[in-house]
Amino acid sequence: MSSIEIKKVESKKDLKAFIEFHYDLYKNDPYDVPNLYSDDLNTLSKDKNAAFEFCEAEYYLAYKDGKVAGRVAAIINHRANEKWERKSVRFGWIDFIDDIDVSRALMQAVEEYGRSKGMTEVIGPLGFTDFDPEGMLTWGFDQLGTMATIYNYPYYPEHIEQIGGFEKDNDYVEFKIFVPEEVPEKMVKISELIMKRYNLHIRKPTRKEVLKEKLGHKIFHLINETFQDLYGFSKLSDRQIDQYVNMYFPLADLNLIPIIEDWSTDEHKLVGVGITIPSLSRALQKCHRGRLYPFGWWHILRALKFHKTNIVDLMMIGVLPEYRSKGVNALMFYDLIPWYNKYGIKWGESQVEMETNENVQSQWQYFHTEMHKRRRCYVKRL
Repeated sequence: MSSIEIKKVESKKDLKAFIEFHYDLYKNDPYDVPNLYSDDLNTLSKDKNAAFEFCEAEYYLAYKDGKVAGRVAAIINHRANEKWERKSVRFGWIDFIDDIDVSRALMQAVEEYGRSKGMTEVIGPLGFTDFDPEGMLTWGFDQLGTMATIYNYPYYPEHIEQIGGFEKDNDYVEFKIFVPEEVPEKMVKISELIMKRYNLHIRKPTRKEVLKEKLGHKIFHLINETFQDLYGFSKLSDRQIDQYVNMYFPLADLNLIPIIEDWSTDEHKLVGVGITIPSLSRALQKCHRGRLYPFGWWHILRALKFHKTNIVDLMMIGVLPEYRSKGVNALMFYDLIPWYNKYGIKWGESQVEMETNENVQSQWQYFHTEMHKRRRCYVKRL
C-alpha cells in the first residue's frame, strides 16, 4: 500500500511545484482554464499579495510514491472572520489525483492548521478574498471554464462528501447570457426614462482617469460597498485596490466598462460600474504552462485588443444599494449591447452568483439565459 506524505511549502522550489501541479493534472483538458503562472505566484507570495495584511496561510503538497499527487492552501482571513463572526480556516487551490487517501490527507492538513490557530470550522474552496476563485464545481463539467472561476474534475466533490463531515455552506449558479441583436425595446424605454428622471449619465472612463486620477480607486470603493453583504466578502484595502487597478485596467477595453454617474449631485457621484472583458479562456489554454512567453502574450493580446472571441466575461457589476430599485442595472446593458454586437460577442458568462441572490438574477430578465454550471462551498465543524 502506497503511503501519502504531506509536505508544507517552505521554499521557492516548493511553491513552484505547488503551482505547476495544476498544469500537470489538467494537461490538455478541454474545459480547464489554467491561471497564468505569474498571477498565481504573485497571489501566493506572502511578500507580494496585499491580502496578507489581514490574512495568514500555509500551503501543502501531497506526495505519493515520491511524486506530487495533490496540493491545498489553508487560509485564515481575519477580516472576514471578524465581519461574519466566524472562526474559519479556508481551503483553496485544491487539486488532487483520484485517490481518496490523497484528498483526505490534504484536508486533514488544513484541519490541523485551523485547530492550531484556534479555528472552529473549515470552509471552501475559497481564496484570500472574494476576488479569488471560489466554489467547487458540482455540475457543468462539460462547460468551458473562465479565468475567474475554478474548474475541477467530477471526482472532486465525490471525495469531499466521502471524506465525511462536510456539508453545504453556500451554492452558486452560473449563466450563459445570450446577447440580443439589438437592445430590447423595454430596456430602451426604462433606461431612457430613469436617466431623465434621476439625472443619471452613462460614460466610459479614460485610462488617465482610472490610473492617475484615482477613478480606479472610486470604482473599487464602490465594489466594496456593493458586495459587502455577499458570502465570505471582506473589504478591500487601499493596497489591494492598487493591485486590482493595475491588474484590470492597463490593457482593458474601456468601451466594455461603463460607469454610471448621478449628475444631480455636484460631484457627479459614481453610483454604478460594469467591468466586462473579452473572454480569455481559450487564450489562457494556449499559454504553455501558464507562461506569457514565448507566444502566450500574443493569444492574450488577440482576445483583449482584437476581440478574437465571441464570449465576454461579466466580471463585476456593482450598483450602490440605494440606486438598485431605480433600474440602474439596466443602464449597463443598454450601453453594452451595441458594443457586444460590434465586437461579435454572442454570449456572456455571468460568473458565480449565489443561488439565493434573486436581485442579481433578476437583471437577466431582458435576456435569453441558460444556467450551465453549479458550484458549492463546503463547511466542516472542527
